[in-house]
Amino acid sequence: MLPLLVLGFASGLPLALTGGTLQAWATLDGVSLQSIGFLTLIGSAYTLKFLWAPLVDRYSFPFLGRRRSWILLTQLALAACIAAMGLYSPGTSMLPLAALAVLVAFLSATQDIAFDAYSTDVLRSEERAAGAAIKVLGYRLAMIVSGGLALVLADQWLGWHNTYFLMGAFMAVCALATLMAPEPEVVAAAPRSLAVAVVEPLGEFFRRRGALTLLLLIVLYKLGDAFAGALSTTFLLRGAGFTGTEVGAVNKVFGLAATIFGALAGGTLMARMGLYRSLMMFGLLQAVSNFGYWLLAVTPPHLYSMAAVVVLENLCGGLGTAAFVALLMALCKQEFSATQFALLSALSAVGRTYLAGPLTPPLVEWLGWPGFFVVTVFIALPGLWLLHLRRHEIRALDSDRT
Repeated sequence: MLPLLVLGFASGLPLALTGGTLQAWATLDGVSLQSIGFLTLIGSAYTLKFLWAPLVDRYSFPFLGRRRSWILLTQLALAACIAAMGLYSPGTSMLPLAALAVLVAFLSATQDIAFDAYSTDVLRSEERAAGAAIKVLGYRLAMIVSGGLALVLADQWLGWHNTYFLMGAFMAVCALATLMAPEPEVVAAAPRSLAVAVVEPLGEFFRRRGALTLLLLIVLYKLGDAFAGALSTTFLLRGAGFTGTEVGAVNKVFGLAATIFGALAGGTLMARMGLYRSLMMFGLLQAVSNFGYWLLAVTPPHLYSMAAVVVLENLCGGLGTAAFVALLMALCKQEFSATQFALLSALSAVGRTYLAGPLTPPLVEWLGWPGFFVVTVFIALPGLWLLHLRRHEIRALDSDRT
């Protein structure tokens, strides 16, 4: 579990450095709003990573095994590229800095492909719950370091250039965990050809009973949570009337801490309850926790009530995320785990990106904030119904190693 924690940290470290932290640097350096807007496109690699995941399944390097060789090489390349970003400034060298950020995002997405496949391969069925929780914990800790801590270091202590040098050093240290990490007990053979690596992961999945409903479950399981969270910050500021300082402190500190605690608690509870019961219970908690936002919408603003609602919502979301990651790992066949996990995780983002994002504003305008948050509870129910429908297949995953 210790290597998984560090590898989860390495997985989460580059995201903010090419996203929110880079945007903050560009803003403070006087870059135009239009140019900063284009920086959001850098994250496209994380959505499109399934396109080159078959390469990770098909090919490997002659050291450290099929998965760890990819992880090590991407980590070393990331360390160099993140440090290289510290050689430039957004105000004077935006183009080369953005090009490096695109490269970092591509390498980071490739690391994620290999790491997700590795964790799927190396964990026994009874270890998936704890493994999923540890992955989420490492990832969230990295978000704190490369997000909030990096901003403080850049502003108060090191400056932007040295902060990026330091983050590159952190990534290089993470490579030591890759060297320490064990190989899977059962090492599956790679696909015979690239064509097989592209086609067979889909073919193998769709030959399973209820494959289409399982895919729909992946889209819908966290959809209510995605709708409630899409404009949660806007609601707290405009709808509930809290100040930016209040929202920032509660969201960044208490919200993130609650998510981490929820993920760890989810791993502990899953080990006792099993995958299906955990998914159902945590999914119900995710749905019901949205009523907290409804309560804020119909009562006068109070800091303590806002903190309680944010903590509850993030705690339940962390529980659901740990169970959901465990489900994705359990659904992957070891031979094609890189491609299948990349495809399933990309599919899980469909609801958040293409449904929750575009539909939330018109729903709020139509229903108002209180009515909208009530509706988000009902949006979560179809996913739970599909979960119940496929309960026999999901229960079987607890004992199925492949």
